[in-house]
Amino acid sequence: MHLHDRIIPYLKTADLYHLARLNSQWFWVDEPLLKAFIERWRPEMHTFHMPFGECSITLQDVAYQLGLPIDGFHERFRVLPADATDETVRIYARAYILMLLSSQLFADKNANRVHLRWLPYLASLDDLGRYNWGSAALAWLYRCLCRGTNRNVVNLAGPLQLLQSWIFWRFPTLRPSGFDVFGFHLASRYVSWSDETLTISIQFVWEPYSSAEVGAVIHPKILADEHLGYGRPSLA
Repeated sequence: MHLHDRIIPYLKTADLYHLARLNSQWFWVDEPLLKAFIERWRPEMHTFHMPFGECSITLQDVAYQLGLPIDGFHERFRVLPADATDETVRIYARAYILMLLSSQLFADKNANRVHLRWLPYLASLDDLGRYNWGSAALAWLYRCLCRGTNRNVVNLAGPLQLLQSWIFWRFPTLRPSGFDVFGFHLASRYVSWSDETLTISIQFVWEPYSSAEVGAVIHPKILADEHLGYGRPSLA
């Protein structure tokens, strides 16, 4: 679905504009890599069991990688017509946000269907920015990872872009080369990456966002003092 300029103000109000920018570019998902991490996921602890200890995705990762807020409260939609009224723009904005929620943050195994649970949230576009999308996306990812540990489950679901970008940032030896330039949100660093052969060895970065380069591009809202406690990784 095309990201039209007239929709962008509504996405910014909903605090979903950074996610929309990621959606408008290709992000290659490496399924073998993700499956390898799912095999190390422990549902009882909500952590990845690694040789060096336990680690997990935190709310800080969600905020830095996808730019989502982590606190607070039959028609085909293609290209918005040039002469669209304001009401039509709002309809398209709701459709685009519904697409983001169902395909980027809370994806399930329904490839071409959207769950009705998301419709009530779209009633008021002004209220969308008050929701804690980051916590909800992280909880959904945990749930999907727990389901993925079942040997009878063969398909992946959930915000897999978040999971893969977290892997690249935390495990430098699994990171594709040639992606030294990045901006906010941090997952946009790998939007042009395509599958390649990686050298496998275990190295974990406990503070991947501590560099001055990262601090220079992160949105000021994410750097608020009350968010600093969300980034402590799990260690056993």
